[in-house]
Amino acid sequence: MAHIIVVGNEKGGAGKSTVSMHVATALARMGHKVSTLDLDLRQKTLGRYLQNRAEFAKSEALDLAIPSYHELPEIDPTTLNEGENIYDHRLSAAVAAMEPDSDFILIDCPGSHTRLSQVAHSLADTLITPLNDSFVDFDLLAHIDSEGEKIEGPSVYSEMVWNARQLRAKAGLEPIDWIVVRNRLGAQRMVNKDKMERALRNLSKRIGFRTADGFNERVIFRELFPRGLTLLDLRDVGVKQLNISNVAARRELRELIKALNLPNVEVEF
Repeated sequence: MAHIIVVGNEKGGAGKSTVSMHVATALARMGHKVSTLDLDLRQKTLGRYLQNRAEFAKSEALDLAIPSYHELPEIDPTTLNEGENIYDHRLSAAVAAMEPDSDFILIDCPGSHTRLSQVAHSLADTLITPLNDSFVDFDLLAHIDSEGEKIEGPSVYSEMVWNARQLRAKAGLEPIDWIVVRNRLGAQRMVNKDKMERALRNLSKRIGFRTADGFNERVIFRELFPRGLTLLDLRDVGVKQLNISNVAARRELRELIKALNLPNVEVEF
């Protein structure tokens, strides 16, 4: 069976689509068969990213590894039994169609709570939650006191992940491996950064997730999107000498892929 990776939280601007694209493309470049699904049915940032990649590769005659992109299939409402949710059936049908020809299925969730996102979390073998390194985003996981030290209780998102874990347990499936990815880390040690690190460490023991460092804020991520490129494609498009920032960004991606500890994946870049 394909290993399902879900990238989700309930807050926009945390870098979900950037993480999704780089993880999916890195796996495809390493020879794995990767299928993707974008559950943000309005914006479809991941879908647009992959479309840009396919169009750029064709226009420049480049042989780029491109994860396959799938849309949610339409379901005839008249085929549903009373009380059944059409979005549940659309997601199940999409996963069933992707699974036979995929090593990995990556699902990018919207930055808000939806029925699709809720169901997708229950399908996750690996859950990646990108988080800006600030207490504004920490509130997505748990409520904390005014000093940024004492955790007062879980947030609605953490409760949703807990419910997804319960559903998987009842179905006899393996537990979700939940990784909180800290994006936009500051280059220097700061009081807020240290507090965030302590708070995440304490919370991880209480609600059961691992942490990994993600990407620093870099202009290059905004420049890559229109061509559908990732950090790993720079030499393929003629960049002979990577600058210090690009080398550091590739290292961040390499360490992130290692930290995910995905099955049968040996990091080769």
